[in-house]
Amino acid sequence: MIKSLRGGEEVQTMVLDKKELMRDFMAEEDAIGVVEIVLILIVLIGLVVIFKEQISGLVRTLLSKVTEQSNAI
Repeated sequence: MIKSLRGGEEVQTMVLDKKELMRDFMAEEDAIGVVEIVLILIVLIGLVVIFKEQISGLVRTLLSKVTEQSNAI
């Protein structure tokens, strides 16, 4: 807390410190967003690896149905 004001220097320093803190906070939040995206990608890649056969079977079934129905037209 500022006890005395000398020519507004302390107020200006306090405002600059708050701006600096806000800038640091925003920069820190960007890094957290990147970490979250990387973690989500790791989970998705893990799920694809685990369920690779089921996903491939589902895609094959869907494509064969589409092909059959398009041939019927």
